[in-house]
Amino acid sequence: MKITELQPKLVWECFDLITKVPRPTHHLEKMKEFLVSWANSHNIPVATDEVGNVVMRKEATPGHENAPTIILQGHQDMVAEKNGDKNHDFLNDPITTIVEGDWVKADGTTLGADNGLGCATAMAVLLDDSLVHGPIECLFTVDEEQGLIGANGLQPGFVTGSILLNLDSEEHGQLVIGCAGGKVTICSKNVEFQEAPKDKRYYRVEIKNFKGGHSGMEINLGRGNANQQLARFLNSVWEEFDLTLSKFEGGGLANAIPREAFAIIGVDPSKIEDFKIRAKKFDDMLHAEFILSEGDGFSFEAEEAQIPEKIFKNEDGRNLIRALFSCPNGVQGMSNAVEGLVETSCNLASVKMDGNLVTITDHQRSSLDSRRDEIADRVKSLFEIIGFKAEFDDAYVGWAPNPDSKVLAVAKESFKSLFGKDPKVEALHAGLECGLFLEKMPDLDMISFGPTLKDIHSPNEKAYIPSVLEYWQFLCDILRRLA
Repeated sequence: MKITELQPKLVWECFDLITKVPRPTHHLEKMKEFLVSWANSHNIPVATDEVGNVVMRKEATPGHENAPTIILQGHQDMVAEKNGDKNHDFLNDPITTIVEGDWVKADGTTLGADNGLGCATAMAVLLDDSLVHGPIECLFTVDEEQGLIGANGLQPGFVTGSILLNLDSEEHGQLVIGCAGGKVTICSKNVEFQEAPKDKRYYRVEIKNFKGGHSGMEINLGRGNANQQLARFLNSVWEEFDLTLSKFEGGGLANAIPREAFAIIGVDPSKIEDFKIRAKKFDDMLHAEFILSEGDGFSFEAEEAQIPEKIFKNEDGRNLIRALFSCPNGVQGMSNAVEGLVETSCNLASVKMDGNLVTITDHQRSSLDSRRDEIADRVKSLFEIIGFKAEFDDAYVGWAPNPDSKVLAVAKESFKSLFGKDPKVEALHAGLECGLFLEKMPDLDMISFGPTLKDIHSPNEKAYIPSVLEYWQFLCDILRRLA
């Protein structure tokens, strides 16, 4: 079955169009061009701003012109993650979608339902003349996944609505009224290398196929961080097997829990058999520790490799492994204000090497800016000890909950009427653009909701088909009530 045959048909048809447009974060030229062209082809008023945000407008249903203007908001970009064996160019290739039972997923890549389905829903509202609503503004922001650039760059007057419905949540039946703020710490150093000694045996040690996922929404699920677990192994055997380090790389984007990491190491040739035994024991230990959160689809492998050209000089390699192993990671504290909510977390997101330059990216989140900054300073201090330069990037504010929100009251009534039960009203540990919108438009009334998505920010991302229909019915009913 094709996704264009699913219900609600208009939403899935719009999403199908979006999947054909390459749109990784920071590479949205084609997506902006698509949105403007699509709007023009349907005679929908459209405008863009300096940073690339797009707004489309629809007049109110006759008789509802005096209703408040509603902003439907989603972000244009998607997280570009793929399996290691998948040949996919996110700058040029479309996403291949697969319908599997009640789920839509992609073929070895992220699906982009985060936030393509939100954008598709807004487009469907613009097309569907059977709906009852007040004036509508559909805002498609840029680069939410890294830097929240569109929300940061939003200028006064680009949108004028007094109510904003953020369509970027991932659990149907959940109304989000607050979120964490965040910061990215980037640590870098030009390390020294020396010629790799020929009297070592070299191995590629690698963790593959951890589940990964969203470093905010899924940081509390106990999933393995490939960077830290690989460093854990190397730290535990370094002295015993007289290791040397040639390369260490892992992870991808700051907001994705790293699924894979590898290192090229030299091993004392007289201890190879013992090294293999230790590697096997570590693999067994990982599976015992992570079987419940990861399943058994991941692997830890140690395969013999060719002699590399160079290795880290002096203590640089050893210090890097120590720091990666010691770096704060995962949940750092739970909220005292909201039961069950992660307050503060840290994600050791990526380790990259480019020539002599080693770059480590770490993402901190917290509903308290002071705790976010504390963890960021801790990471900075740790890597500065071993000679890295640390800088902060992509800081963004949280969104403080407003339990007295008028649109929240309308949404709760709508959900109960449609589905016979109360929705969950929650704050999230993930970051949303809403806090930045509120800074620019202090009187804005906002909630966030969406269909059910699983394993976002990973190649396992999937959308639950029945939830998309109910989410669409929910949105349409909210618009009717607000009109």
